[in-house]
Amino acid sequence: MFCYQCEQTAKGTGCEKIGVCGKQPDVAALQDLLLAASKSISMYAHRANVRNEKVDRFVTEAFFTTITNVNFDPARLQKLIQQAAEVREIAKGLYSGKELDGLAKLDLGGNLEELIKKGEAQSIALRKNDEGEDVTSLKELITYGLKGMAAYLDHARILGQTDESVFAFFHEASNFLTETHSAEELTGMALKVGEVNIKAMELLDHGNTGTYGHPEPTQVRITTLKGKCILVSGHDLKDLEELLKQTEGKGINVYTHGEMLPCNAYPELKKYKHLVGNYGSAWQNQRKEFEAFPGAILMTTNCIQKPKENYQARIFTTDLVAWPDVTHIDGYDFSEVIESALEAPGFTEDEAEKFITIGFARNAVLGVADKVIEAVKDGNIKHFFLLGGCDGAKSGRNYYTDFSQAVPDDCVILTLACGKFRFNKLEFGDIAGIPRLLDVGQCNDAYSAVQIAMALADAFGTDVNGLPLSFILSWYEQKAVVILLSLLHLGIKNIRLGPTLPAFVSPAVLNVLVENFNIMPCTTVENDLKACLG
Repeated sequence: MFCYQCEQTAKGTGCEKIGVCGKQPDVAALQDLLLAASKSISMYAHRANVRNEKVDRFVTEAFFTTITNVNFDPARLQKLIQQAAEVREIAKGLYSGKELDGLAKLDLGGNLEELIKKGEAQSIALRKNDEGEDVTSLKELITYGLKGMAAYLDHARILGQTDESVFAFFHEASNFLTETHSAEELTGMALKVGEVNIKAMELLDHGNTGTYGHPEPTQVRITTLKGKCILVSGHDLKDLEELLKQTEGKGINVYTHGEMLPCNAYPELKKYKHLVGNYGSAWQNQRKEFEAFPGAILMTTNCIQKPKENYQARIFTTDLVAWPDVTHIDGYDFSEVIESALEAPGFTEDEAEKFITIGFARNAVLGVADKVIEAVKDGNIKHFFLLGGCDGAKSGRNYYTDFSQAVPDDCVILTLACGKFRFNKLEFGDIAGIPRLLDVGQCNDAYSAVQIAMALADAFGTDVNGLPLSFILSWYEQKAVVILLSLLHLGIKNIRLGPTLPAFVSPAVLNVLVENFNIMPCTTVENDLKACLG
């Protein structure tokens, strides 16, 4: 196997024996084959230029399935590859041109062992030998951007938000990866992925806010209550809503975990009184936190790690996330999860109350934009820091905690995604009634942060680069990659990225990003803070 799509990849170069995430070689091969199959579908769908809901949905779900920490189950991946063969026939039926060659004829038949062998023939390592490091690097940058966009599109679709032009582009870009292009053309496509992803994030934002209302500044309990309990992790708001409906009146407390924390700020979710708060922290701590949680656990979308034996029987997966021998819920019937929670002991007593404040998405922040602008003009707010992104277990991430604490008292921190768990329980106070720490939400809420930045730029008659605003970003997986591409498309410069730069970005590709956008690695808190504040 060879995989270098996440920040924690082995030795900073690539996982070759087993994934640091726990991905086995057979799973890696099946994922490579699924991606290749999806590209072969897009070859027909792009040329047909006719939208088909089943084709569009399958390709985006397939890309999403291969994101880090989503699907580790060979049996489910085998079924998806078999389904890909069926979907390709649908796409082929929409196409009336001449016969296609190459990947369009990829053989998707055979048993599990045969499919694994075919997947091994699609490995990145082999493509690096054929196409060279730089071309492969740029193609993987596009691929990982599409994976991140696929996650946003899937979440949006679940909430009824779709756009045919975005799906058309997805097939265009997926097909593009099967062709020979120059480095300049590949770079252009990577930025185009970032551009179209803004539309994908907008669809998701409309889905979330249109269904559940705009997040409101909300105090969320972060300590536990006596009683039976269910913990919901991942990213999917619809799963949480359906679970809340089914547990209402059953004496079960529901807690969010990780990226589900922002759900506590949505009016149509926080109206459920048995949504009692957030338990634990970011995804990489789940094995310790899930082990200590005395109830059932529902894992939505990505971020799953190998379950420990002592909670494997009470963790459940749904949507695209899967792990071998873990019960998977198809659809929204969570009766097995509820039964498991009722059988588990639950918490035996209340912990002392402790709260944090969340819910500063675009509507909340822009609602007090006049106060923010006044505070800047009066000199009370000197600088803004967007300090956010993915968390992870790799050493060096204490940088973000230290940075947050070093930010001067006359500066405001915007944060989003699970990286905030490094510092969101610290006290930062406020400036003229404006909290110094503004939690924008999930990584899925990056659209909110972009809209806040653009609105402030407009108010001050400048662009985002002209604002007293610095981007200090952490990354782990592919949604962070596509957000970065969106920021680069918007022309945002001087982004600091860490804790390490992506292994899949070759030195030559990195030079292009540095020359055009002055993207740079995080160094030390003292040096980076000094540079940001001038």
